[in-house]
Amino acid sequence: MTGHREAPLDRDSVMAFIRKHGDGVLSTLGPDDSPQSAYLTLAVTDRGEIVLDAREASRKVANLRRDGRVAVVVGGRDGVTLQAEGLADIPAGDERQRCADAYRDAFPQFASSLQDPAIVVVRVRILWARLGDFRPSTALLRETSGPW
Repeated sequence: MTGHREAPLDRDSVMAFIRKHGDGVLSTLGPDDSPQSAYLTLAVTDRGEIVLDAREASRKVANLRRDGRVAVVVGGRDGVTLQAEGLADIPAGDERQRCADAYRDAFPQFASSLQDPAIVVVRVRILWARLGDFRPSTALLRETSGPW
């Protein structure tokens, strides 16, 4: 790649990219520290946290309860990707409601699933992110470290 680096990546750019795409791959660490990935719908809060819903019984939830370190990749079809690393948790109380509201606003068709006790809301606090534009005419990398 013959691109150049621009100013550091900011939270608003990360949020806009996730909102534009609305899906991506979440990778967690399995019981033997092997990577396990899932393609999911992704929303973002106004604080820049990635949120998703998941079945309580899923391996991703078991994995992040054991080790909250995750990686997320959004985009790619058009040559532009957001790679992020962060810490995931399952918020409770008011924090769960705030994250669930962001997810519901992004995906109203899934609102009823958030009422299912078998579904949890997962929040990812981004610690590092890179937006890479790998299209030949506009090659560009922008990066940041958090938390925000």
